[in-house]
This record gives sequence, structure tokens and C-alpha cells, in this order.
Amino acid sequence: MRAATGFVARPEPRGMGRFAGGKQLLAGNFLFAGYHVEAPGVSVWDVESPSPEFEAALQAFDWLDDLAAVGDGPARMRAQAWLGDWIARYGSGRGPGWTPEIAGRRLIRWVHHGLFLLAGQEQAEAEAFFAVLAQQTHFLARRWLAASSGLPRFEALTGLLYAGLSLRGMEEHVGPAVAGLSRECDACIDAEGGLESRNPEELLEVFTLLTWADTALREAGHRPDMPHVAAIERIAPTLRSLRHADGGLARFHGGGRGAEGQLDQALAASGMRAGARGVAAMGYARLAAGRTTVIVDAAQPPSGPASRNAHASTLAFELTSGRRPLIVNCGAGGPFGPEWRRAGRATASHSTLSIEGYSSSRLGRGRRIAGGDEEILAERPAEVTVGRDEVPQGAGLLLSHDGYARTHGLVHVRRLDLSQDGRALMGEDSLATMTPAQRRQFDRALDHTGLEGVPVALRFHLHPDIDATLDMGGKAVSILLRSGEVWIFRAEGVPLALAPSVYLERGRLRPRPAQQIVLSLLQRQPASQFIWTLSKAQDSPVGIRDFATDDDEDRAVSPEGE
Repeated sequence: MRAATGFVARPEPRGMGRFAGGKQLLAGNFLFAGYHVEAPGVSVWDVESPSPEFEAALQAFDWLDDLAAVGDGPARMRAQAWLGDWIARYGSGRGPGWTPEIAGRRLIRWVHHGLFLLAGQEQAEAEAFFAVLAQQTHFLARRWLAASSGLPRFEALTGLLYAGLSLRGMEEHVGPAVAGLSRECDACIDAEGGLESRNPEELLEVFTLLTWADTALREAGHRPDMPHVAAIERIAPTLRSLRHADGGLARFHGGGRGAEGQLDQALAASGMRAGARGVAAMGYARLAAGRTTVIVDAAQPPSGPASRNAHASTLAFELTSGRRPLIVNCGAGGPFGPEWRRAGRATASHSTLSIEGYSSSRLGRGRRIAGGDEEILAERPAEVTVGRDEVPQGAGLLLSHDGYARTHGLVHVRRLDLSQDGRALMGEDSLATMTPAQRRQFDRALDHTGLEGVPVALRFHLHPDIDATLDMGGKAVSILLRSGEVWIFRAEGVPLALAPSVYLERGRLRPRPAQQIVLSLLQRQPASQFIWTLSKAQDSPVGIRDFATDDDEDRAVSPEGE
């Protein structure tokens, strides 16, 4: 096995580390995959991992970005000590971190922060560092195909490419890595620049890796293959379509908002200037006007292997005003355990219409956010439609899905119209039979309720930074954003209530309490309709006034308060 003898060129860090995260590590606060372990003065490898996800985050060395963001002497010494400890324990090629995707992520971080890790080290320590880098490179050359197609394989191949370009003696691996990336781009990135998982944050991770690989190739005097370049060109406008006014991504199908600044950095590195896509991007529809963005899940949930993190979110939407999210989905609950993961996938955890006790897709059994009753799940929608209208007063979407047709004979139709200035969103949500066969199925479902009616709820989950109160005798909801804006929600002829909700956010120790607006009725006729508006109060400020957040009491912080 050939050895690496040093770096071909001075490596440049490209990851986005968090200074506060680095200070937490130095204080012995280990926060990974939703778990918090306090172990001051203890090596990170002596921490007992509470979950496989926690262990994977440790082994991937993503935390190295945070220590490098601190960048001082104590941070460097801690990184070097933990690196040496890892080499002593796992450098033989055995242990939990020896999977292709984790090895790829780890190798990228070691190369990015090579100078940070080697500063002041003795010759023997440097030789051990390069020896284990070479060992991981040869491991990836043999095993990258064992990684699952999609993000895991992109991680493994990008790590292999980095090694071939950066390490003296590893040049033979550049060609196979380039060819492998090209094949994955053709296989995984569709014609519209999307992934089968329909996870916006996962698409951002893939895009970031492709831009890193592209930059590394060009800096080393190589030209990326055309499938690699074409994939970047397809993904960039899709990500712009999935981006809210505040710069964060829409949170659907297991994805979060993305690390602060990551999307900006990746788009800048790509050099792609194309704007957002038109009607749909990766199955999402977008409305934007003024300082307001609306992003709607306008396609079927992912199927097959890509469905592992799929949510029953068809026709759910999110709305952001300026830098402030307003209407959200609860998010992915995986970091908080299997029960929260199931809850986050249910239709009731999204801002859309649902039949109580049912989700709009068969995704596995789940649990309601409000209450612990097990849900009976309906069929995956066979058909989802989306159309767009451009009118002088603004723009609109007309969408539908038939996920409740088999169980109840009902089709959900949603109309959303955003005013030209972005200050008002008008909605109509209908649940109706469309065919004689659906009418007969609805009658059977109604009989099953003892003619009491099919329980229907329309939910609008609010971001936890929002203050919401019932006004006008319960006929409206006033929504106060921290920017000082006030939005008013109104509905016609339907009981309106505020109920507890949660906001599932990666990096937190526990779900954040929030609120949701709930409209409900018992449907006894073949058709029902909710008509509602969400509009900005006339005296709301146009500018943005940011307030210091006071919701960080559940974060793991260093003694200095970072």
C-alpha cells in the first residue's frame, strides 16, 4: 500500500464552522445528533455515545470545523489531541467510523484543516497523520461503491477525490473519483436538478460537495467532467427556488433550513447566476412577492429507498416574511428519537388540511402532535396536480391530491393567491368527492362515523419566535413577529383555535414549544370548504428590527456564554 508523503499544495478550509460550537466543545459540552453529553476534561473518544447517530457525527470529524473556527492555541491543541487519540484507537482500520460515507467526510475535514492539525507537531506525529490519511484513501478506493447511492456516495467519492488531489503519492485515485462522481451525477440528479428524496437540505449537501470538488479540480489544473458541471448548473436554480426570503431552505422530507451561510457560500462558489425555476422545482411550487415567499410541497412523497425520511406533507406550505419565518412545518424529529421522528412525518405536523386520525400518505404508523393516539394511515396520493396563475393583483397556485380518496372518497384542493406586494395570502381549501365512486366511498366513511361527520382539520403551524393571540372574539389571530410586523389570520364561518405545537430543530436539546392555528369541522356533506386570509397589518413596519433572542435556554453553552 502506497503511503502519502505530504500535501501537494496548501489546503484551504471550506467548511462553515461555528465559533460557539467550538467553545462548547472546549468546555466539554458535546452536542451531536440531538443528544447532549457533558464531559469536561474528557477525550471525545471516551464519551459514551447515546446513539449510533451521535457516534457517526463524532467519527466524521464535522466538529473539527467548529474548533478551527475558534482557531486559537487551546482549540488547536484540543483538535490535535483528539486526532492523535483517534489514530491510536481506530487508525488500524477497524471501528465504528470505517464506512465509506463517514470516511469520506472525515478525510475531507482532515485535508481542509491539515495545516491547523499539523502546526507545531513532531515529525512522528505528522508521519502518523499522513499514514492514516493514505490508509483511508485506499479504503475509499476499494469501498466507495458500498455506500448508498445519493449523498453517502457523493461523500465517499469527494473524500477520495480530495485525497487524490491533495496528497503526494495518491494521484492515481483522481481519475476513478472523477469518473465515479460523473456517474453519480447522471444517476442521482434529475433533469430539473433534484434528488429522489426531495429533501432540500440533502440537495444542498450534495451541491456543496460538488462545488468543493469542482474547485479542487480546477485549482489542481484539472477540468471536471461535463456531467459534474451540468449537475451543478441544474441544481443551482433549484436551490434558489427552495430558498425562503430569509435565506433558509424549506423544511420538508427530513430536511432542515441548512447551516447559516452554507447556501450563499455554495451558490457563490458555483458561479451559477441563473434565477429560481418556474412552476415547480424538485416537486415544490413557489410564490414570491415583496418580502414574502411561499413554498408548497406539490408532488407525491418519495418512494422506494428514498422514502426513509419522507413526510406526509403533500400540499403543505411554509411562508416567510423578510428574515422571519411565519408559517412552518414542525420539521424532522429524528434527532429527538423514534417517537418524534414518526410524529414529524405525519400530515398533522404540517401546515395543510388533514382528516383527523389519518395522514395523506402511507409512510408507516405515526403519532399526532397533540395527543398520543396512533394514526390510521391513508394511501399514498395517486395523483397530485399543480397549476399557476399570473394576474395583475398577484400570483396564484391551484393544487390537488387524492390521498384520501381510497379511504374517504375525498380529494383535497388547495388554492393559494399571493398579492403583488406580498402583504396578503388568500387561501381556499376544499375536501370533496369528484366521481360517483368517490361519493359512494364517502357515504361509507360517513356511515362509519355513525353519521356524526368526518373530522377535518386545517392547520397552520407557527414559528416558535412568534407571539399569537386570538382577537375579535375568536374570529381572528394576531401574529406578532420579532421584526415588529403584525400579521392577521382570518377564516370565514369555521371555528378557529390556537393550540400547542412544536418546532423540531436540529442542534437543539429538545423540541421547541410553539403554537398552531387550527380550523376544524365535521364533514357530513360530499364537499367542505375553508376560506381564509393571512395579511400584514397596515401599520406593520416595512423595515426589519431584529431583537436579541431569548430562546436559547436549552442550548449547551460554554462558561463564557457563547
